[in-house]
Amino acid sequence: MANVELKLRGGRVHLPGGPAAVDVGVSGGKIVAIGQVGDAGETIDCTGLDVLPGVIDSQVHFREPGLEYKEDLESGSRSAVLGGVTAVFEMPNTKPNTDSADAVADKLRRAHHRMWCDHAFYVGATNHNAEHLAELERLPGTAGVKIFMGASTGDLLVSDDANLARVLASGHRRVAIHAEDEFRMQDRLGERVAGDPASHPVWRDDESAILATRRILRLARAARRRIHVLHVTTPAELELLGQHKDIATCEVTPQHLTLAGEEAYPAIGTFAQMNPPIRSGAHRDGLWHWLRQGVPDVLGSDHAPHTLEEKAKAYPDSPSGMPGVQTLLPLMLNHVAEGRLTLQRLIDLTSAGPQRIFGLVGKGRIVPGYDADFTVVDLKARWTVDEAWLASRCGWSPFNGMELTGRPVGTIIRGNRVMWEGQLANQAIGEPMKFEAVEFG
Repeated sequence: MANVELKLRGGRVHLPGGPAAVDVGVSGGKIVAIGQVGDAGETIDCTGLDVLPGVIDSQVHFREPGLEYKEDLESGSRSAVLGGVTAVFEMPNTKPNTDSADAVADKLRRAHHRMWCDHAFYVGATNHNAEHLAELERLPGTAGVKIFMGASTGDLLVSDDANLARVLASGHRRVAIHAEDEFRMQDRLGERVAGDPASHPVWRDDESAILATRRILRLARAARRRIHVLHVTTPAELELLGQHKDIATCEVTPQHLTLAGEEAYPAIGTFAQMNPPIRSGAHRDGLWHWLRQGVPDVLGSDHAPHTLEEKAKAYPDSPSGMPGVQTLLPLMLNHVAEGRLTLQRLIDLTSAGPQRIFGLVGKGRIVPGYDADFTVVDLKARWTVDEAWLASRCGWSPFNGMELTGRPVGTIIRGNRVMWEGQLANQAIGEPMKFEAVEFG
């Protein structure tokens, strides 16, 4: 074949049919050849490394506009590519909220070649924009609609069944759900113990989560609308969601698969505080059970940074959320190294899964014609997470000091080597992603 612009050679390449010792040829930002590839303008030696489809993090909060002192689109996406992430879905709880066509356009303008990775933005559902969501979800560069049933800021809270039904009736794409029951949490505010973040999962208990999940499943079925339940924290919810796969997909996070409340709250206090909460070791083990059963469809980091000063406040004045986009892949590679899941399952959760359930165009698989997005990893590398490596503006991680096996070596986006061995390219080249529902619907 004709010369290609870029060749990845010598690596173990993870194709849809499994790993293979093949070259990958790239031209025009697309994969053009797999197998024996001849001369290339540039060759990347991947000997001893594994070449995965580009990792997609389908839940991040990059805080821009309005909260840039915590994070912005540049710093959050820099964090992403340093962690091997090639694309992100960014959430709407910014200031102002992303709840209109103008707000989406503003984010896309801010992101253009300032974000290091490819991206899409969620539109936030409100009681005021419900009837417009069918139009808003079809805007180019949007990941769809996000509903906060509990625990949100501004007017991004749709908590009652009547308004939830209005939102679900408007549009066709899969709707992402934060499923915690606002009414039960309001009733249980007294369960919070001042100065004790370990009371966070007592207040926002299992019932708050499963009650909301049951409600949204019932409403979604009535509306004949597909939903995606974010950051599931209880085994009971995963068991329930497994009975509704015709309309419901779901996500788990690395932090809920890694941290146990009995250890995390005494060790790092409010730095372990997030919504829904870090729960017990038994909950964590239950999530792993259902992950092995195949119920969760994707992994999302729920990257939600706050400053050290904010997190240092006494509970419950401390904000909920932790950074995670940069550690998503390293934590999960460590779980692979320790035998908790296979690399094939991790690839499905972070690339093929997001492509399948959200209808991404040209992402998520190493096949000819798809975007040349690759996450190159060293499965044997042993290293320690340290603050010098972290790029998030917040400057901390609950996993700082953790020893891991498995490290992202390179992040290649549409044939551009954006990160290699911790070094960034000279320029950010992030572009909006495309979705079947928008492009062809």
